[in-house]
Amino acid sequence: MPTDGEVLFADTNIFLSATDVSRPQHASARDLLTTAAEGRFHIALSGQVLREYLVVATRPVAANGLGLETRDGLRNVEVFTGPPFLFCDESEAVSIGLRDLISTHKLSGKRVHDANIVATMLVHGISRLITQNTRDFEDLDEIAASRLNEV
Repeated sequence: MPTDGEVLFADTNIFLSATDVSRPQHASARDLLTTAAEGRFHIALSGQVLREYLVVATRPVAANGLGLETRDGLRNVEVFTGPPFLFCDESEAVSIGLRDLISTHKLSGKRVHDANIVATMLVHGISRLITQNTRDFEDLDEIAASRLNEV
């Protein structure tokens, strides 16, 4: 991880909002990514975020997706995995951390996805998550979850 500037982990919804001009937070999400590109801070993400992004980005609009062609979704992922973005591997340490979080917080179902993001952040020494769904993370007090307008 870089030693200059804060590292923020971005939830999938940040990348979806940056892509979809019809979303209310589109401009704020684009501003966040642009500000990172200018070097004020770093944006981290993981394979989970990229998978979730591709699922929604390539799903039809009628099924609550963005309706992107596969090649366009993959092109966006190429952008998200280049500079200034930092890719966090989901290692065995992340898997162990995930199981610890599930046990500690008695999580199940969809909450496992949230815990995996937190486990990834902890292993990589990242303490702040940027998301549009802070409620999903309020009981996972190992990290701080902030909204776009709080950056």
